[in-house]
Amino acid sequence: MKTIGLLLTVFLLFAVGISAQDTGSSTTAASTAKTEKHKSRGQAFRPTKSQVKSGQQVLIDAKLLTGEATGKYTDETREAIRSYQKANDLEVNGKFDKATLEKMNIPLTDHQLGKAPEKKADSANSAHDGHKRPAPFRATDEQIKSAKTILVGEKLFAGEIDDKFTDAFRASLGEYQKAKGIKETKTLNAATLEKMGIALTDEQKANVEAWKAYTESKKD
Repeated sequence: MKTIGLLLTVFLLFAVGISAQDTGSSTTAASTAKTEKHKSRGQAFRPTKSQVKSGQQVLIDAKLLTGEATGKYTDETREAIRSYQKANDLEVNGKFDKATLEKMNIPLTDHQLGKAPEKKADSANSAHDGHKRPAPFRATDEQIKSAKTILVGEKLFAGEIDDKFTDAFRASLGEYQKAKGIKETKTLNAATLEKMGIALTDEQKANVEAWKAYTESKKD
């Protein structure tokens, strides 16, 4: 009888051990799956409000969106993005994704580029970083038309004299910038407008000064 009782006790202990092991494995598997799911969600690309606002302005300049650039997603904004993506052979998803922002020449953040944030020497030195990043420089419709007229005269552009940014216009801007010793950005920036003799608006002048102050604040 003692032998039978001992065998039953050993058997029960063995069964309990297997059950606990199975439960632990199931819990670990569920936890791992949950973690992987959380990781995949965390990798979704999200534009900043400033990028959304800049993207909306690009769409407005391209006559694909009406109204003001607010930095908020709207149904009209999503539809305009789809039209822009179709016209530029991008994935049509109605979002300011990485490829769309890059096509619009809108700078990405270090986080979006996968770069690790730089450590600051100490919190006291961070006071000079109080300058907000200014909005991207934007040429007016009239400045775009004037620039195209100049490029036509330079035999660098043969398109229509309108206020639209096209690949041909960007390419001709790049050629002009190279010829004039300006940094080749293929955008109608302040330096290019000034080289062309096209006056900046007061708002643009303020934007240029804001960028200078912001750049200086980032220097050690």
